[in-house]
Amino acid sequence: MEFKEGLTFDDVLLVPKYSDITSRSQTDLRTKLSRNISINIPFVSANMDTVTESAMAVAMARAGGIGIIHRFLTIKEQANEVLKVKRSGSVMIENPYVIHLDKTIQDAINYAEEKEISGLLVIDSNSKLVGIVTDRDLLFETDATHLIKDVMTKDVVTAKLGVSLDEAKKILHQHRIEKLPIVDENVSIKGLITSKDITNIEDYPSASKDKKGRPLVGAAVGVKGDFMERTESLLEAGVDVLVVDIAHGHSENAISTIRNIKKAFPKCELIAGNIATAQGA
Repeated sequence: MEFKEGLTFDDVLLVPKYSDITSRSQTDLRTKLSRNISINIPFVSANMDTVTESAMAVAMARAGGIGIIHRFLTIKEQANEVLKVKRSGSVMIENPYVIHLDKTIQDAINYAEEKEISGLLVIDSNSKLVGIVTDRDLLFETDATHLIKDVMTKDVVTAKLGVSLDEAKKILHQHRIEKLPIVDENVSIKGLITSKDITNIEDYPSASKDKKGRPLVGAAVGVKGDFMERTESLLEAGVDVLVVDIAHGHSENAISTIRNIKKAFPKCELIAGNIATAQGA
């Protein structure tokens, strides 16, 4: 009987060499994910349905890596997972969720639960900011048919578009509030800064972010069926990079999918795989 030698992790040792690094803070693990995207640590969470949805992707981005949302969701569900990541730590939320003042308390509760948020900006028929409604406003309300305009906070503290992060922080602290709507000269909503977002920025200095200061996130698409429609929806949601999810990347299905996506969306960051040979690359 022939016995072949096998090795396991305990049998392998990395021999340390001389280092001129005098402090851990000098260590730089940044690397390129694609031509135009860099991440701060060389870690990517897999696009598997048991691994990466929005919660994992948020955690990965905060740590400096990136998560790839799996594709075993409806197009709407997958795009919504991307949106959750993008809204989890932006400097300013560009399109905050709003509700009309003539909607009911129940409407607000349903919408807030659907979006997993604690407050909504209230607008009138001209889309002007007229109030804000949060969990505190609804805490002891017993009649869910009451209108939002009757329970909302009307004297809303706001800031003008272009306010700095330090200025926003001072306003939030001065007025003891958690949400700061950003408006233009016509009181039209342009964004929202929250105390939670500022805290996240301070707590996760090595987070992987896009040019707007939002967490980086990727998503997977397949090679058949709705992949073009899915690609378009994910890009509209703000996904930073797409992964062509196929077991054998060195195949006609994978190559034609890459061609079709790049032709329709030439600026799209695209990762293709899986491959195991130089020829496949």
